[in-house]
Formats: sequence, C-alpha cells, structure tokens
Amino acid sequence: MKRLKHYCIIGALFVIVTGTLAHFFYDWSGHNFIVGFFFPVNESTWEHMKLCFFPMLLYSLYLIYMMKDTQPGICSASATGILSGTFAIPVLFYTYTGILGRNFLFLDIGVFIVSVILAFVTVYRLTSSCKAERFAGILWLSVAILGLCFVWFTYHSPEIGIFTVYPSRK
Repeated sequence: MKRLKHYCIIGALFVIVTGTLAHFFYDWSGHNFIVGFFFPVNESTWEHMKLCFFPMLLYSLYLIYMMKDTQPGICSASATGILSGTFAIPVLFYTYTGILGRNFLFLDIGVFIVSVILAFVTVYRLTSSCKAERFAGILWLSVAILGLCFVWFTYHSPEIGIFTVYPSRK
C-alpha cells in the first residue's frame, strides 16, 4: 500500500503539472488541428475537462502497467479515478460560479487541483478495496466513449452551456 500511495502522489503531481501546461499546448502548437483533439482549443468548461482526462489517462496506463501484478484492483480504480476527476471539474466549477455569480481564476485553478486530488484519492481507495473490479469493462468503455467525445466535440460541439466559452474567460 505504501508503494501505491507513492504512485498516487506522484501521479497527482504529474497530472497537475501536465494539465497546467496542457492549457497552453494548442496555442503553442500554432493551433494544430490534431493537438486540439487532446488539449483545450477554447475556454469552455468542456475543453478544460481535457486538462484532467488526458494526462490522467496517460498516467493511469503507466500505473496499471507498474502495479497490475501486485494490485488487482488498479485497473477499475484507475478508470473510476479518470471519470471522477474529469467530471468533478464541471460539478465544482458550476457549483461555485452558481453561488458566487461569476468565476475567479484562482478558484478555477483550485477546482482543477481539487479534481485531480479527488481522482487519485479515488484510485487509492478503490485499488485497496477492489470494490469496482467487477465493473472494469463498463468503466473503461465509459473512459473510451468520453475520450471519443472529447475528440468529436472539439470541432463539432453542440450549442449547450458546457461547450460555451464562459463569459469572463474570453
């Protein structure tokens, strides 16, 4: 368990740093079409969910490779962590902006960090309990569908709120 805790702490730091840098990758790439599939192309809440999803997916694949032999619950726990961290972003963002009436950059950053920490706490707790292992297939199918949605909706987003650039982020 100590080794798992170590990997989760390193993972949270990796996702926080990588996700923070990922915020700028699309601009740094000169607005490369392919880069846009994996990194935010605008300031919508949906695009900001990519900041957690893709770095966490990458780290989770590494984590599963490293721990699959010693931690049988790591596969389902990683998928659950990816989903919980990614979906915590809009939940926390819309909750605090609904209460305060607008967004604040320092709180947006806090939402991202809290979401990543929540994701890795989920990974740690579910790995040690193996409670989600029987749902591994549906969890990873959900991760795959969400990943495909990120790719598709990057350039084909519907006209609903989560895809709209938040007014004070423009």
